Amino acid sequence: MSEPTQNSQRLRVIVADDQAAVREPLAAVLGMAEDIDVVAAAADGTEVLAAVAAGPVDVVLMDLRMPVMDGTEATRRLTEEHPEVAVVILTTFADDDSVLAALNAGATGYLTKNAGRQDITRAIRAAAAGQSVLDREVQNRLLRTVRTKPPASAQPLPRDITPREREVLTLIGQGLPNRAIAEKLFISEATVKTHINNLFAKADIKDRADAVRRALGAGLA
Repeated sequence: MSEPTQNSQRLRVIVADDQAAVREPLAAVLGMAEDIDVVAAAADGTEVLAAVAAGPVDVVLMDLRMPVMDGTEATRRLTEEHPEVAVVILTTFADDDSVLAALNAGATGYLTKNAGRQDITRAIRAAAAGQSVLDREVQNRLLRTVRTKPPASAQPLPRDITPREREVLTLIGQGLPNRAIAEKLFISEATVKTHINNLFAKADIKDRADAVRRALGAGLA
């Protein structure tokens, strides 16, 4: 069963992958979701940019390794030229360099290709809502990278952060996704999302990767 967004607007999605055998079935599967319209399929970054320019587009599901223009460069260009479009990376590569390059380029989410349909649609919906979703393996890699390169000076957390928001930040820093946080705190996923939104606004946290860094810098993870 699909999980529709809270409003009735259908999300306009581009699927980008250089392999037609991956791109076309993925577009077909996503198009079955009641709240997603696959408006274009692209084989490289230049085709992504052209499709976004023809718009409107809400989310690009982006492969990394593509000819002509790869996914990282296309993400960087989209972030600069079309900041209203969210990018979710879907790739076989989860090495540190690929993950950090994509996130630094502006990707909102990062999944590996062993993600299921529900994981992908959930990431698309989250990205459209301005939220970040990272594959568990990717999040663990990011944690290890940040831990080996701690910030030179920890930025203090605002005083108005509630104890519950601090708990949520701690669990994000440990690499837990929203569902696991909800189970651990005995609250709903919707409540977790509310705490995260409030936390991000108060602490000027950009995305989940930034939240991990802030949790580590504050000694919470």
